[in-house]
Amino acid sequence: MIPDLHAAERFLAASGRVVERRVFDRMFAGGQPEPVRDAVAAYRNPDGGFGHGLEPDCRCPASQPAATATALGTLDEADAWDVELAAGACDWLAAHPADGGGSVFVEPTVTGWPHAPWWVPAGPDEGRPASLISTGMLAGVLHARGVRHPWLDAATSLLWDRIDALTEPSPYDLLGVFRFLDHAPDRDRALAAAAKVGDLMCSHGLVDLDPEAPGETHSPLFFAPRPRSAARVAFDDEVIERHLDHLARGQRADGGWTFNWLAWSPAAEQDWRGFVTIEALATLRANNRL
Repeated sequence: MIPDLHAAERFLAASGRVVERRVFDRMFAGGQPEPVRDAVAAYRNPDGGFGHGLEPDCRCPASQPAATATALGTLDEADAWDVELAAGACDWLAAHPADGGGSVFVEPTVTGWPHAPWWVPAGPDEGRPASLISTGMLAGVLHARGVRHPWLDAATSLLWDRIDALTEPSPYDLLGVFRFLDHAPDRDRALAAAAKVGDLMCSHGLVDLDPEAPGETHSPLFFAPRPRSAARVAFDDEVIERHLDHLARGQRADGGWTFNWLAWSPAAEQDWRGFVTIEALATLRANNRL
């Protein structure tokens, strides 16, 4: 099954944010990078970080690691990278480090603003623990673009230490780990770590090989959306092809895709559907399904 690009474009026109509409135009309709850059920059704060609900689960205007990771990931995915925006983001991260380096999951500025129930900042006695998902997502995209910055040096060191000691990860921990391993400069070490982490993921039942499994499951494509993703080491081609078939069939009658986790507000649900529609199309195209 080949998804209908025109239906997806109409879905985004009806229900998507400007940023996803600009990304679609750039990635699938020959658009220029500047409109993507400008759409992402609209979520930027004077401190260099990003907020304002760019990551749909947090509607906080203040800068947040997840929103900053989303901003940089969007610029990278759409090949609209902007050195100035990336440098400002790194400076913001360096001004708000986690204990030992890297990034926390959520900054306490979320308090009092609408957000998903799992967006809980660390308590006053917990310090600023580093988050594998936010640190890994940020470090991965920065390494992909060849960025050099002291924050990234410290984050990379922390990630290697945490990966070496990994025993009881969550699926979201592993998402951050694999995004880092996708682009970590030490490729021999990254490939060896990917094999180890892949075994850990499978032995702990953190990936569901059945594409029809109900509920909030995590498919192989969650961890390994691209043919060169580090996590592909854990899956054979037949498994990947089954999940690509399922993803291609996931286009809904309105032209968009949806997601399998809790939709905690109508606005977040609508924003996420635009985001995952772009992700579905990008994954399918990267795997020669478009």
